[in-house]
Amino acid sequence: MQVIENSKVKETLYLEKLENGLTVMIIPKRGMKKKYMIWGTNYGSNENVFIVPGENIKTEVPNGIAHFLEHKLFEQENGTNSLDTLTALGVEANAFTTNDMTAYLFSCTDNFYPAMDELMNYVQNPYFTDENVEKEKGIIGQEIMMYDDYPDWKVYLNAMQILYHNHPIKIDVVGTIDSINQIDKEVLYKCYNTFYNLSNMAIVICGDFEPENILEEVKKRLKESKANGEIQTFYPEEPDTIVKEKIEEKMEVSQPMYTIAIKVKPTDNPEEMVKRDIAIQILLELLIGKSSSLYKQLYNEGIISRGIGANYEFSENYAHVIISGQSNDPQQVYNKIKEEIKRQQQEGFCEKDFNRIKKKIYGEYVKDYDDVENISNMFLANYFLGINSFDYLNQIDNMNVEYLTQVLNDVFKEEKMVISIVKN
Repeated sequence: MQVIENSKVKETLYLEKLENGLTVMIIPKRGMKKKYMIWGTNYGSNENVFIVPGENIKTEVPNGIAHFLEHKLFEQENGTNSLDTLTALGVEANAFTTNDMTAYLFSCTDNFYPAMDELMNYVQNPYFTDENVEKEKGIIGQEIMMYDDYPDWKVYLNAMQILYHNHPIKIDVVGTIDSINQIDKEVLYKCYNTFYNLSNMAIVICGDFEPENILEEVKKRLKESKANGEIQTFYPEEPDTIVKEKIEEKMEVSQPMYTIAIKVKPTDNPEEMVKRDIAIQILLELLIGKSSSLYKQLYNEGIISRGIGANYEFSENYAHVIISGQSNDPQQVYNKIKEEIKRQQQEGFCEKDFNRIKKKIYGEYVKDYDDVENISNMFLANYFLGINSFDYLNQIDNMNVEYLTQVLNDVFKEEKMVISIVKN
C-alpha cells in the first residue's frame, strides 16, 4: 500500500490499486466518530460518445444516461430500494451525477459495516427491466420539469448555452424529456458494463480505521472482476470563441439573477490545473470578494444587496469561471466587473492584498481536512483528474504575483465573457 504523508495538515493517505483495477484511498482520522465512504466512477453526463474496450466502433448514447443509471442502481431485484435500506440503518446516504463523475456515498457514526455491505452490493448488481426503466422515465421527466422551473439553475444553464458551441457541458446533466425517452435496458447495461468496470472506479474511506483492516473489508465485498482496457471517449470540436455575449429569460423571481461566465482554454496537465485553480480563486477574491473595493462600491451604491458567488469549474476538456448573484441591474454589475478586470490588468495588484487572500485560501483548504465528507469528495474528484489533493497545499505556498498576473491576462479576457440574466 502506498503511503503519502503531508506534514502541513498532519494527514496521511493510504492508496492501493488492486489487481482488478479498483483504486482504494483511505484517510484515517484517529478519534473521530463520524465515518464516510464514497464510491465513484469516472463517468459523468459528458461521456456520451465512446468506444467500448475490445470494440472498434463508436457508441453514441442519449443525453442524461449517466444520471439515469445513478437512479436505477438503487432498485434491487427483490423489490427493495437500497436508499431506503440505508436510511433504515440510520446512515445518511446519497448519490450524485456531475458532468464528469457519478458517486454513491454514506456517512454515519454507527452501522458502518452493514451500510458498506448495502452500498457495495447495489453498486455491483444492477437490475434493469423494461418495466422499471419505463417507470423511471416518468420520475426523471418530473425532475427535468422541476429543474426547468428553478431560476438559479436556468440562469446558469443559459450561460453554458451561449458560452459553448458544441461541448456537452452545455447540456443539462439530467438530459431532456426526448433524450431520456430513448433510453432502454440494453443501453443502460452497455454503459454500466463499460464505465462501472472496477478499473474505472475509486473508493475513498475516511474515519477512525486501520488502513490494512478496512482495505481487507473492501476486498471481501468485491465481486470477481478483470480490469477493462482503456475507454476512449470523444467530444465535438469546440471553438475558442463564445456563441454570443448575452441571453435573457423571464421567470418568476423577486430580483433579477445573473450568471457571468468566462470561457477558459482547458489543460490536461494536472500540475497546471492545480496552479491555475488556485490563481483564479485568489483573483476572484481580489476582484469581487467581500473585501474588494468593487464589492464595497456595488454594495454601498445599492446595486447588490448580498454576496457575489464565484468559482472556477474545469476538467481536462472544458474550463470556465462563474460569477453569479442577484441585482436590480445585472448589466451594471457586468460592466463594473469588466472595468475592474481592465484596471487590475493595467495597474497590477497590491502585494499586501495578495498575501492576505493567499493566507485566507490556504486556511480554507486546511479547514477542509477537518471534515470527513469534504476531504473524501475532494480526493475522489481530484483523483479522476490525475491530481493528488495534497498538491494544492504545496502549490499555494509557491503562488506568486508574477504567475497571478499571467493568469489574469490569459484567462480574464473580455471577448470570452458572457452574461445570462433571469428577470421578471
